[in-house]
Amino acid sequence: MSPHTHQPPHEQAAPDPRTHRDGERVPSLRFGYGTNGLADLRLDDALALLADLGYDGVGLTLDHMHLDPLAPDLAARTRRVAHRLAELGLGVTVETGARYVLDPRRKHGPSLLDPDAGDRARRADLLLKAVRVAADLGAHAVHCFSGVTPPGTDEETAWKRLAEALAPVLDAAAAAGVPLAVEPEPGHLLGDLDGFHRLRRTLGDPENLGLTLDIGHCQCLEPLPPADCVRAAAPWLRHVQIEDMRRGAHEHLPFGDGEIDFPPVLEALAATGYQGLTVVELPRHSHAGPHYAERSLPFLRRAAAAAPRTNRSGEPSATH
Repeated sequence: MSPHTHQPPHEQAAPDPRTHRDGERVPSLRFGYGTNGLADLRLDDALALLADLGYDGVGLTLDHMHLDPLAPDLAARTRRVAHRLAELGLGVTVETGARYVLDPRRKHGPSLLDPDAGDRARRADLLLKAVRVAADLGAHAVHCFSGVTPPGTDEETAWKRLAEALAPVLDAAAAAGVPLAVEPEPGHLLGDLDGFHRLRRTLGDPENLGLTLDIGHCQCLEPLPPADCVRAAAPWLRHVQIEDMRRGAHEHLPFGDGEIDFPPVLEALAATGYQGLTVVELPRHSHAGPHYAERSLPFLRRAAAAAPRTNRSGEPSATH
């Protein structure tokens, strides 16, 4: 789809879900957009665009084109970003899913599961940097994932490596007061909600271990519908990513191009009392990132406003 200079008329006046409807206040959700979907923009331009479009925040992926975690003077550069976020009134979550930030030849490599202890330590060190950046930015969470099980590594060994590698990161996150939000990623060792609970039990259910729930991933592979996934995940929910998707196909799609019925999903999310960002994740549409950022927020606001009201227990409101 080609970018448009202006939104179509039907997308210009989307209702804001934070307004009143039928005399009652609709639960508030805070929407953000991921910088991995704005990779062709300078970070300052991306932040200004999102603020101008009305987003509440940004999912900031630490990568070479934006806030490079491996370049010199990270603390000073982070302070400048923190000042800009405050100036624009944007919240932030720190994401660590950059494809080649550690290794130019291996996508998402090295991982926390690699056979080489030094390679695992490089990934853990990136997460420790992310925790420090998140604390300096006032981020509501640090996102991470497990990685793919390496060839020749048995499942028990992989889970042991993951738990051991994350333990110091969790300690640092607890000391910084920033939740670590692990994302179940299709094809990874920790690939679904059951995997998250296995990790949580293995680590002794640490308070600072939270969950990143990707709504598209729920549609892709979870046995429960996405709205039910939200309700099931509510006690551990620390970060949310959102896009459209189809069953059985791990492909991040613009809203309306997949199969997800969004109003019930957003209502379920609002009913949990979740206060973090719900971040649009369209990294493969970065070539037209400003266009999709402009389209996505009105869609989400309309879907949130169209959702049936429920109370915090998930039951329909008595006024309906």
